[in-house]
Amino acid sequence: MKRIAIQGIEGSFHDIAAHQFFENEEIELICCSSFEQVFRTLKEDMTTIGMAAIENTIAGSLLHNYELLRESGAAIVGEHKLRIKHSFLCLPEDDWDDIREVHSHPVALMQCRDFLDRHDGLKVVEATDTAGAARTIAQGQMHGHAAIGSKALADMYGLKVLEEGIETNKHNFTRFLVFSNPARANLLRNIMQTDKASIVFALPHEEGSLSQVLSILSFYKLNLTKIQSLPIIGHEWEYLFYVDIQFNDYTRYSQGIDAIRPLTSDLKILGEYIHGKEYI
Repeated sequence: MKRIAIQGIEGSFHDIAAHQFFENEEIELICCSSFEQVFRTLKEDMTTIGMAAIENTIAGSLLHNYELLRESGAAIVGEHKLRIKHSFLCLPEDDWDDIREVHSHPVALMQCRDFLDRHDGLKVVEATDTAGAARTIAQGQMHGHAAIGSKALADMYGLKVLEEGIETNKHNFTRFLVFSNPARANLLRNIMQTDKASIVFALPHEEGSLSQVLSILSFYKLNLTKIQSLPIIGHEWEYLFYVDIQFNDYTRYSQGIDAIRPLTSDLKILGEYIHGKEYI
């Protein structure tokens, strides 16, 4: 049995993503109240596997999770892209005319902005987790309150679905990373099928430093699927660059990394893994 640490509780999108990624495997969820706790759990138990959202097609990147991943020393071993479908949930006895407040995670609220604009009389309350918001309303019998989250929460917590598909963009996907202690990474991935890598590096504050690196990666026919910069605290106007690379030749990928290494500082491979397909 695999032990998977996630942010959130049963019924959260992290829960759904974990069960889809480890389909046909027996898993035990370790539900954490924060992403920091997810990484602490990995540090305390090297057999635990972590899973965390890293970006959403509407809300963008979860920048803090990039920092947590780099600082933790964990190795990425996989990714999962989940179609996020939001529903409007309330107690079975309530109806539209009864609802005064809506509770959910800030990112979920952002993803349903058009829906909330159409119902601008509702008080919007941020919660730490979509599933947690639904459970709180159900357990507290909070009439007049609604939650935004997965439709599966209705059956799980005895709620009613007032409306499905309330997300603004129907192509709303969240990308999750799966990571582990580096000593166990090779046990969780197939090096022969590896076709994607995530790296991070710093560059000197000099003209053309980034373009040089990008030109070399292009020469080795490596496809950059994402590049994200974050400031280095305490070093004004200096940045860390987080880069995702897809490739079909592992040898050329390795050569490309070796070629850019002298141009960078603190280059680190965060993980090599199989790219995730969109899970509808």
